[in-house]
Amino acid sequence: MKTSSIHHEPQLSVGILTSPSIAFSLSDSFQVKGSSQTLPAGTYTASPAADGRVMVCCDGDHRGQELTLPPSAVLEPLGQGCFWLEQVRIGLQFHWERLQRQQFEGSLCFRQDGHGQLVAINLIGLESYLYSVIASEMNAASPEELLKAHAIISRSWLLAQLRRQDSPPETAQAGAAYPMETVNAQGEKEHIRWYERDAHLLFDVCADDHCQRYHGIAHSDTPQVRAALQATHGQVLSYGDEICDARFYKCCGGMTESFENCWAPEPHPYLRPVRDLPEGVSSQEDYREEQAAREFILGAPPAFCHTTDQRILSLVLNNYDQETRHFYRWTVRYTAEELSEIVRQRSGIDFGRILALQPVERGRSGRIVKLRIVGDKQRMIIGKELEIRKFLSRTHLYSSAFVVDTEGLRASDGAPEVFVLHGAGWGHGAGLCQIGAAVMSSQGYSHRQILSHYYPDPTITQLY
Repeated sequence: MKTSSIHHEPQLSVGILTSPSIAFSLSDSFQVKGSSQTLPAGTYTASPAADGRVMVCCDGDHRGQELTLPPSAVLEPLGQGCFWLEQVRIGLQFHWERLQRQQFEGSLCFRQDGHGQLVAINLIGLESYLYSVIASEMNAASPEELLKAHAIISRSWLLAQLRRQDSPPETAQAGAAYPMETVNAQGEKEHIRWYERDAHLLFDVCADDHCQRYHGIAHSDTPQVRAALQATHGQVLSYGDEICDARFYKCCGGMTESFENCWAPEPHPYLRPVRDLPEGVSSQEDYREEQAAREFILGAPPAFCHTTDQRILSLVLNNYDQETRHFYRWTVRYTAEELSEIVRQRSGIDFGRILALQPVERGRSGRIVKLRIVGDKQRMIIGKELEIRKFLSRTHLYSSAFVVDTEGLRASDGAPEVFVLHGAGWGHGAGLCQIGAAVMSSQGYSHRQILSHYYPDPTITQLY
């Protein structure tokens, strides 16, 4: 999206919850937009009705009363009211997945998804949306310079994604993945897939890690959050006349990765590998070769994100993120039988017994871009990084920056008995490393210095 195309704060639609029925509560009266119908404060259950309409049943004091809303009905607060949604799932398919009751400001919209389910959508201004995002992605008590940096990149990422809404609707795919099934010159099958965040047909962005965490307003009201948003209001990272697609994740493991190794083969100059060290500190900056990757991952060298300081981590990580103790370096062990079953379930492909995991291509950070899975029934090269992480874990591996060791040999055929994955980092690795940025802020770096470290070359532009 061009920086010159935005002159005022956009309004967003944020998909919060999809379910056959949705329980919600109103703190005050809400009016159905475009009509005289109102819903008083109370608890309700919404469910799909005929012709795209929505049936709302009253609970509590008004139990048994029913109201039929038109398709895509919008409930607007008459005053400063807010609403709650029950059983909102966060961390979908990740190791921190759980249900929450979440509170929201703005308007509430219900739409049917065409598959017998209802979608709850929050309509809200971009700055109010960010008020929750930066406190959902980070702890709301994080250092102010870190929150400023995150406000700018979250705003940038969101606006960069909205430019894709100009694509014709028939080309969009809900939950978009971009697969490439090919056979290489050596006759091997390749399954290369990446997941984009621009394919929501009923709303602009979702509320979970697939887009940006947006977990309501309950924990976002701190002086730091208010000050960070006020100081950066309307600011984005830009490269030339384009708003930067400013990606981020938890921990780079010592070095960031290039955009094209995680997503579409379209290099972004500002999303290139950066060693996570102070400027002027010399270090190797290319771990594409297997031996270099092994030494880097097993050696756990210094980096901004290499910290065990619980004071910093408790400020920057939400409670459920703090359940993850080892993220700079980590180890996962599987028996061959366990790994074979995980791969079969997660990929839908029966490789048989897994005999080997062989890195074919790595990025400069050591992250595997292509991995050969060798089984006794078939072999295949898979990628990119998220597909690798999905295939090799019941949820997701922390990252694709890992080396593989084996233990024991089966007497009958010499096949490995155990696979040990030694890994680095938590997330895809392109853009801002949240743990590293937290350490930088604790060491006195400004938000501008943090941004220039993880995104070389862009400038901060005032849009509105």
